[in-house]
Amino acid sequence: MMTKATFATDLTEALEEAIQHAKGTETGAVKHVVMVDTVDVRAIRNRLGLSRPQFAERFGLDARTVQDWEQGRRRPDKAAQSYLKVIANNPEAVVGALAG
Repeated sequence: MMTKATFATDLTEALEEAIQHAKGTETGAVKHVVMVDTVDVRAIRNRLGLSRPQFAERFGLDARTVQDWEQGRRRPDKAAQSYLKVIANNPEAVVGALAG
């Protein structure tokens, strides 16, 4: 059974380990890396048959940002790339989640 004292001790140790890991010290912590491929925003939008403003509105994005991605002026960050990948694979689920 975990008491407040043991929880506090465990939490303090975990925070110290996190600080050491952030500083680059080898702590034995397990590192998980998730690779997300670059997505072709225009191809996703075209496959869905949506104009740029329709695509942006349907998925809660800024139309100008979508335009910048499509024209190569900007690249989606990792979170946006993951979101776009979900849109590409299951747009109905995204629409449903945003509506709920």
